[in-house]
Amino acid sequence: MRMSIPSFDELLSQLREPLTKRDTIMRDAIPPEEMLVITLRYLASGCSLKDLHYNFRVGRSTAGEIVRKVCQTIWETMKKQCLPTPTDEAWVAIAAGFWGRANFPNCLGAVDGKHVRIVKPLHSGSLYQNYKHFFSIGLLAVADANYNFVYVDVGSYGKDSDSTLFRNSTLWDELESGTLHIPRPAPLPGSDVAVPYAFVGDEAFGLSTHLLRPYSGTHLTVRKRVFNYRLSRGDGMWSVVLAY
Repeated sequence: MRMSIPSFDELLSQLREPLTKRDTIMRDAIPPEEMLVITLRYLASGCSLKDLHYNFRVGRSTAGEIVRKVCQTIWETMKKQCLPTPTDEAWVAIAAGFWGRANFPNCLGAVDGKHVRIVKPLHSGSLYQNYKHFFSIGLLAVADANYNFVYVDVGSYGKDSDSTLFRNSTLWDELESGTLHIPRPAPLPGSDVAVPYAFVGDEAFGLSTHLLRPYSGTHLTVRKRVFNYRLSRGDGMWSVVLAY
């Protein structure tokens, strides 16, 4: 997968100023264009810092600093543009998207976790070892019905479960404090009973007012099986996002 030249230029135009450094008497500063290319190569190919050292003729420690600097700059510069905090109207629009695509009402998004494989950090013990017996950091994200992320939280220990990731996230804090701007409970289609808006997740999550999960077990009633089927259509949005 390659980034188009217009996309690269658009990204560079937003990062050029914060990445630009002054030349010194000792040496010229690495231009923002090269810093961005180095970072994109590292993220897209999964190559090592040693590979960057040989391909771009920069020191390994310098390559590592460049990748960290560019990634941090991308986040600080574009987070409000790419992941804005949803407003009341945005949450209602997300719920309408799930009702239209998955026939699941009052749904604020599909939430799930993913383990991102890493090299074991030094002196970390088993903090980053997950239940699949490899080392990782935790990624928690919420996707809307159009397969777009509306929230991400990354950096947790690999040993943490999806439920723990959720409980330790800023999303949970905002849910508990009532500062997430979630719409007031609304009636379900064909009913006059007001039901709270909620996120949908899989069996790894704990049930709460604003988080729904499937019924567990195999010998379920027809009503419970229908509910699980409907919920899985909404939660399946996350699986599609991961496939990309």
